[in-house]
Amino acid sequence: MSEQHPRLWLCATCGVEYPPGPTPPELCPICEDERQYVPATGQRWTTRAELRDSGQAVEVTQVDDLLWGISAPGVGIDQQGMLVQTNEGNLLFDVPGFIDKAAIDRVRELGGIRHIVASHPHMYGAQSAWSSAFDNAAIWVAEADVGWLGYRTDTVRTWNEPFDILPGIRLDQIGGHFPGSTIAHWNIGAGGRGVLFAGDAIFPTPDGNVTFLRSYPNRIPLSPAVIRRMADFVQRYRFDVLYNNFGACVPRDAAAIVQRSADRYIAWTSGANDHLT
Repeated sequence: MSEQHPRLWLCATCGVEYPPGPTPPELCPICEDERQYVPATGQRWTTRAELRDSGQAVEVTQVDDLLWGISAPGVGIDQQGMLVQTNEGNLLFDVPGFIDKAAIDRVRELGGIRHIVASHPHMYGAQSAWSSAFDNAAIWVAEADVGWLGYRTDTVRTWNEPFDILPGIRLDQIGGHFPGSTIAHWNIGAGGRGVLFAGDAIFPTPDGNVTFLRSYPNRIPLSPAVIRRMADFVQRYRFDVLYNNFGACVPRDAAAIVQRSADRYIAWTSGANDHLT
């Protein structure tokens, strides 16, 4: 693949793209924010060419029927995007910070990409490069978070109200981690059991439950009122499976687990369990 944007700058820490130019920006606002971080060694920038020459590669792996994980291990935050196949075109939900020819060829075999959505600004990745590679696929950005957009192309579309981006896939804004934190509900996913792509808004934990945080690397919590609001919000959707933005999954009974986990979180952050500390 030729470099369409040879000097498109990527933050080496979060993998989010910034405009092309002879020199990179002075700082990455996303990493300067309390939800992320600038390494002790300071701000560092990279490019797609540099990543390619260093041996980075994109992996495309099947997760379930009509569902594929797309990741670029070692790039930025190391997220895994989800490619959902439909008869009306495919959705890429959450975006790796790198793209290569092998990934483009494989995704084309799977039907390409019609729409691109990041669950929140940490997941913008190299979204303009992915869009360019697939006939200028529309990039949908929550209006509440558009101020975090480091590089805005003509393919960007903003939105406020929930809508069906493709038949059977509905976008909605749950808030919490970011005001515009976005979920995608795939009503026929997992063999008709329903799938919720939750990004960082609702995050699977090792004990089989989920959690909710303002900042994951810095362990900043959200208030009990916000957690209650988020847990109530997702009750409008029917889902049995939940994925985050790193490929972690609640494989069954996810809707009930979200509610139980919210109750647990609220009990601890409200002080109800202080007698146990």
